[in-house]
Amino acid sequence: MPLRTLSSTLLALLALAALCGWRVFGGGAGVDSDILWLRLNRCLSGVMVGGSLALAGVFLQCLLRNPLASSDLLGLASGAGFAVLLAVMAGLVGAAGVAAGGLALPVVAGAACVGAFAALLVTFLLSRRRGVLDPVLLVLTGVAVGIVCSAGSMLLRHMLPYQFAVTADRMLHGALRDDVGAIELWIGGAVTLGGAVSCWLLGPQMDIASLGDDEAISLGVRLDRLRGWMFFWSGVLTACSIVLAGPIGFVGLVCPHVARLLNGPNHRSLCVVAALLGACLVVGADVLVRNIEMASGRLPLSVMTAMIGGPVFIWLLRRDAAAARY
Repeated sequence: MPLRTLSSTLLALLALAALCGWRVFGGGAGVDSDILWLRLNRCLSGVMVGGSLALAGVFLQCLLRNPLASSDLLGLASGAGFAVLLAVMAGLVGAAGVAAGGLALPVVAGAACVGAFAALLVTFLLSRRRGVLDPVLLVLTGVAVGIVCSAGSMLLRHMLPYQFAVTADRMLHGALRDDVGAIELWIGGAVTLGGAVSCWLLGPQMDIASLGDDEAISLGVRLDRLRGWMFFWSGVLTACSIVLAGPIGFVGLVCPHVARLLNGPNHRSLCVVAALLGACLVVGADVLVRNIEMASGRLPLSVMTAMIGGPVFIWLLRRDAAAARY
């Protein structure tokens, strides 16, 4: 492993360990074993959400060859959340399932996957001009699809009974749950690890595919199979994050860019560093959410990630623009 990759990986691991330790053991109530267990579950959930969103961003940016591609900008997160609320509205998930610590996992996971895949497919099909994918139209279409799905989710939020209000709010604003179950953690961990391993195995092909179709085909890369896998994993990873926390913005957009800045464009090492940075961003944002008291209640997690990730992304854009001038 190159020294640059090793140093950035160790730095991200140390930052994640410090944030997790602060989140689990910080505060005056840390001596209570039950509270420690809830904090640990919440922290693990945040690690999975951040890692899965960052990996989804890596897959989408390579799949669409667009540095602005991410699950929130292309409408995947909003589509998955809208599909989950549709399942609740259709009666596929009862109030008992919500009150028992989340939604019925198989139904919600399936609905989230269908919603994410459908949103990505619609965005992809509507962004083609004369058979060629238009990068600007891709972002505009993704934003429009996300707005439509978010509006649909808000409509369903007002139509649902009161007992579903917490679930609906989480699908609109994003939040880590204290009552996340062991099965959800195991499945979420398996999905995140599977996405990371797949990105590691597909890394050399993704490096070649980034050069262009002609170069990739001449070097023996099966683009149809590669794109199918990237399409699959971007949808599944987004659905995993939606099931655990709802829509969380800027993680899949910012973390791959910061990882490239620290590590370079190699996708094998990029997936590791990006996943660790995503976990750091979500856990760090949750630490701030839990330590900032407001009269109206705690801030949604997606607001905090946007407040952190937005300025970082603007700085990256300014940095690239300044570099291009010289």
